[in-house]
Amino acid sequence: MNYERVLCERVRKVPPSGIRRFFDIVSEMKDVISLGVGEPDFTTPWRCSDAAIYSLRTGHTHYTSNRGLKELTRLISEYEARFGVRYDPATEVMVTVGASEGIDLALRALIEPGDEVLVPDPSYVSYMPCVAFAGGVCVPVKTTAENGFRLTADMLKARITPKTKAVIFPYPNNPTGGVMEPEDMKELAVALDGTDIVVIADEIYAELTYTGRPHVAFASIPGMRERTITLNGFSKAFAMTGWRMGYACAPKEILDVMMRVHQYTIMCAPTAGQYAAVEALKSGLETDFADVKRMVRQYDRRRRVIVDGLRAAGLETHEPLGAFYAFPCVRSTGMTSQEFCVRLLEEERVACVPGDAFGETGEGYVRCSYASSLENITEAVRRIGAFTARHHG
Repeated sequence: MNYERVLCERVRKVPPSGIRRFFDIVSEMKDVISLGVGEPDFTTPWRCSDAAIYSLRTGHTHYTSNRGLKELTRLISEYEARFGVRYDPATEVMVTVGASEGIDLALRALIEPGDEVLVPDPSYVSYMPCVAFAGGVCVPVKTTAENGFRLTADMLKARITPKTKAVIFPYPNNPTGGVMEPEDMKELAVALDGTDIVVIADEIYAELTYTGRPHVAFASIPGMRERTITLNGFSKAFAMTGWRMGYACAPKEILDVMMRVHQYTIMCAPTAGQYAAVEALKSGLETDFADVKRMVRQYDRRRRVIVDGLRAAGLETHEPLGAFYAFPCVRSTGMTSQEFCVRLLEEERVACVPGDAFGETGEGYVRCSYASSLENITEAVRRIGAFTARHHG
């Protein structure tokens, strides 16, 4: 059997995840403090788990509609209205298997072979491979620590070509912690005006911001709703990573095409998980999301400890204003991102993720998640300080 002839070339050419490859090494070691996993260390609020259990006990073990439970799509519409945009729950909202499925659906609904997709670099590891899987061409847009890793209108305009079909807008950003200001987004809207470029706004970290101002949805910017696919979910803010519950909101014309892929490949998101998500939003709307705010306050305390600790260790670290990641520059050690992470793991038993896993611009940086206990973070930055003291060039 000639597997090179049998297997899809564009999929074979996509390298394995830099995160997963690194944590295969971590899994073989003992006594490691991990700052690498991008998921909350909090458990799902019990009321959500109890709602899922009750749904099973009462026989809700069958398919839902492709779009999702009506009550859930209604609540998603109410929830998104908090960020400045309202969607029709009957035609503009769809429940997905995590926001990750939404990324795949959006790209497959939009991309013809050879179409270009602009992606801020560095960004979440899945964007570039998913563009390739859809047959598109990923065009990285370099962002910098000097401006908080924000995407500017000038950066965008410099990379737009007649082949540009979409731009991925991932803010708050993983891995940098960068956020966008409304004025930034208005300038991007001006740059996109008069084009047919679609914006895929991955807003999974919408609740996790530390600016003192609420998140603003890109679709709420004047003129942007008709061209924006909003992706969000329950993994990060609601500590529900293992439930794989997400959603997509978009104009009916776009969502209908995404639905065709979804209904033939997935059918519907897991039913019990949908009932858990209903409870998350229902109780959240009733309590002004007290559980979420409690977790955000904890993340903010940890954020301050890790940023101060990394800076004290001699690593230049920009202020992360969203998500739960710090992204320190390690060039002062004379090591590459990979070398720094491997040697830190071997010598101090601290696991971070090499920045080049998130794009070429991430070289020279490492991602440190502060979705870990304050005790672990405090000890981890102490060990990083000991490491850098030995290795500063």
